Amino acid sequence: MRKALVTIFVILVFFSAFVIKTLYDAGQFKTIRQHYEGTCIRVAGLPGPEDITIHPRTGIVFISSDDRRATQAGTPVQGAIYVLDLTEKGSAPKKCTAGFDKEFHPHGISLYLDDTGKTFLFVINHTKEGNFVEIFEYVGGALVHRESIGDPLMFSPNDLVAVGVRSFYATNDHGFPSSSWRMLEDFLPLKRSYVMYYDGKDMHIVAKGFGYANGINISADGKILYLAATLDKAIHVFTRDIASGSLSPAYDIDIGTGPDNIELDTTGTLYVACHPKMLEFLAHSKDKEKSSPSQILRITAKDKGNYKIDEIYLNDGKQISAASVATPFNGGFLVGQVFDNHILICNEKRGR
Repeated sequence: MRKALVTIFVILVFFSAFVIKTLYDAGQFKTIRQHYEGTCIRVAGLPGPEDITIHPRTGIVFISSDDRRATQAGTPVQGAIYVLDLTEKGSAPKKCTAGFDKEFHPHGISLYLDDTGKTFLFVINHTKEGNFVEIFEYVGGALVHRESIGDPLMFSPNDLVAVGVRSFYATNDHGFPSSSWRMLEDFLPLKRSYVMYYDGKDMHIVAKGFGYANGINISADGKILYLAATLDKAIHVFTRDIASGSLSPAYDIDIGTGPDNIELDTTGTLYVACHPKMLEFLAHSKDKEKSSPSQILRITAKDKGNYKIDEIYLNDGKQISAASVATPFNGGFLVGQVFDNHILICNEKRGR
């Protein structure tokens, strides 16, 4: 009997330690002290504006929009890409994929400009038939579909970054195809997610062993790749061989919070939207009445050990819940989110 009681006690101790560690890692013990030195304008009418990117020459904003709550309820509706012209005061987002008749549930997006000035938008698309990267060309204010690319490796794609007219890197946020195994992967956590590279002909894994590989982006010269790993609470930095597409680990930026998407400004500074309380994000995903805190970091990174992290925005989720992207423009940044139906246009306080 005594041995049985000791065994039970040891099991309870280990289980309690596991629960406490899980809660700690998920950020449940953090205190949210709201702050932002600027003003934000709310722009509504955009279900699940999960990713946002800006054309570097025209200032046109591309917004990935999908009603994920409708999909979860078993009543999916067609998603869309919207454009917003920041140069026109008071302009409203306009749908620019009305002519795309394939099932469309966009997720991560990436813009690519070729040597002739043509503009291409790459979009992660989740469909009943599988997951695809849709390549559009932006012509005359509309997105014209050019190609769909799928691959068995890409069963849970999250974000991507285009590096050519037909080439890109994409993240697979889980290593298990099965949803039940994915839950185990998240809560243990098991580092099984990876980064894929499509070279225009074939897709292969170029980096692996991450806790929920999420947002991805590259430097302007194409030589540095940044990967946000949500459960690792880190930005993994790689040097990139442009000719082959191979990646070599350079260093990690530990940020102590759950990063989502990554955008860069013209100076190469990273803007990273984060989930400081990941279990509250999970609750928000299941119940729209429950909010999830939003956090935005600005990271200046030069090399290993030489980076600066500034928390420029923190909110309890009432202004915007579960922020998924912060996209910089001259004088501020736009904030997208995973589930609700608005974005924020935030103007930073002058004298930064």
